[in-house]
Amino acid sequence: MSMNDDIKEVYFSAEEIGDIVKNLGKRISEDYEGKNLLLVSVLKGSVVFMADLMRSITVPCRIDFMSVSSYGSGTKTSGVVKLQKDLDINLEGYDLLLVEDILDSGKTLFYVREMLKTRNPASIRICTLFDKPDRREADIHADYSGTLVPDEFIVGYGLDFDEKYRNLPYIGVLKPEIYGEN
Repeated sequence: MSMNDDIKEVYFSAEEIGDIVKNLGKRISEDYEGKNLLLVSVLKGSVVFMADLMRSITVPCRIDFMSVSSYGSGTKTSGVVKLQKDLDINLEGYDLLLVEDILDSGKTLFYVREMLKTRNPASIRICTLFDKPDRREADIHADYSGTLVPDEFIVGYGLDFDEKYRNLPYIGVLKPEIYGEN
């Protein structure tokens, strides 16, 4: 059985995602001209987006990665954020751009942003490929948002369910029976 059989519908094709990412890269490049840009990917979900986004940014930048967890293998955030891998770079003087695959409840990113603020970066902004404002539970918004998505369980292009489906080249809506809702 193929992963594709678990998808109810394709929401964004690989080509559509590529166009969204190129547009974000263009806007970021214009805004960060002459700045000390550091892209920070919040693993694991944003790794695919981060790879494509950094290739569409035309100004010099550095990258770093951090890993936090708040989901476990469920479909809802636990609200408890655990730092699993911290950044390697001293943030002082950098213009940070936190790169996220999806901004959902916002709890995790709110925690990350507050923690990183204490490290004296020159600025902190947020870039998300997908934004689900209807699910927001924290006081946070994206400075760069690729597109809004409805409150459906989407997977692919880095987004997972129970660590599966990240490698799909498109964004699809997962069939409810796969994650236990009928």
